[in-house]
Amino acid sequence: MRDIVGSLREFVATGRPFGLATVVATSSSAPRQPGAAMAVGPDGDAVGSVSGGCVEGAVYELATEVVRTHRPVRQTYGYSDSDAFAVGLTCGGTVTVFVQAVDAGAVPQLGAVLASVQAREPVALATVVDGDGTPGARLAIWPGAGPDGAAVRTGGTLGTEGLDAAVTDDALGMLRQGATGERHYGPRGERRRDEVTVFVESYAPPPRMLVFGAIDFAAALARAGTFLGYHVTVCDARAVFATRRRFPDADEVVVEWPHRFLAGTAVDERTVICVLTHDPKFDVPLLQVALRTPAGYIGAMGSRRTHDERLKLLREAGLTEDELSRLHSPIGLDLGARTPEETAVAIVAEIVAGRWGGTGQPLSAVEGAIHGHRREPAGVG
Repeated sequence: MRDIVGSLREFVATGRPFGLATVVATSSSAPRQPGAAMAVGPDGDAVGSVSGGCVEGAVYELATEVVRTHRPVRQTYGYSDSDAFAVGLTCGGTVTVFVQAVDAGAVPQLGAVLASVQAREPVALATVVDGDGTPGARLAIWPGAGPDGAAVRTGGTLGTEGLDAAVTDDALGMLRQGATGERHYGPRGERRRDEVTVFVESYAPPPRMLVFGAIDFAAALARAGTFLGYHVTVCDARAVFATRRRFPDADEVVVEWPHRFLAGTAVDERTVICVLTHDPKFDVPLLQVALRTPAGYIGAMGSRRTHDERLKLLREAGLTEDELSRLHSPIGLDLGARTPEETAVAIVAEIVAGRWGGTGQPLSAVEGAIHGHRREPAGVG
């Protein structure tokens, strides 16, 4: 839903009902993940996608019907082991969507949720999508600033106080992980029962990309990082180079010694750190800090000779082999890149492969589901 939040806010502002289809489950090679959404506006215009184009026409027709009847529908497209459904995914696999009519007047918390998503503030939206509950019932959850989401704020209800409490607790944990998906409960929130299926969409703040070194490669990488949904910060100690004019696509441009900035910056498992300075006076102090953070990816630019010398200096500085093994250097995949833009593609390709457990090989050379989860990414938002 994040990619169509602007359009959704416009639809809500009209005060007229519109259709919203959300992917709640997938299997095999379904191209979109849970949380992907398509909306059919009050005037019939469609935004977003639930399948990369495979079943959009069928979902559009279903959303139009749901708006007319105000009866939400949970529908699976594709092929299961035993049944052929009405519309097949040309790329294989199945995608299950929950289609509902959204009436802003009846769902007053929706506008606040959309505002939080657009402002990159953490929020979760839970919806009953199947079972004995009330399909379409919603609960919005905003975590507080305290430990473990203390002082949580909610809006709406899923039907019972116990169910609201159980889902709120689970949603806070999912927000911390950046996870989205279905959860199953009893009608009063019993955790070992499955009469009620609730889909929890978690909208954690976007992961951070920290780019060190205000060079032309950094400008291209900032564009690529922004395109992938990262909050991009470019940092360099040289004020003449670290300017907003040179990095218009970055969310932040910081003038500071890289290691000092990183030492005072929040880093989690979703953070990626790209060191493009390839200058020992910047690299070594910075990597001493970086390799002792929980960052999910740490890469450094430079030749193989530069890499070997950098490792020597880091060992002398006291870093262990386990810490050094986390360093991706030379940075990026072997794409034969030459230009800054091509190099940025090589870098983000390595980041994406690491995030999802990809091989980096041509798809024609590997077997198995193209979009299958090789492993769960750490805290993807």
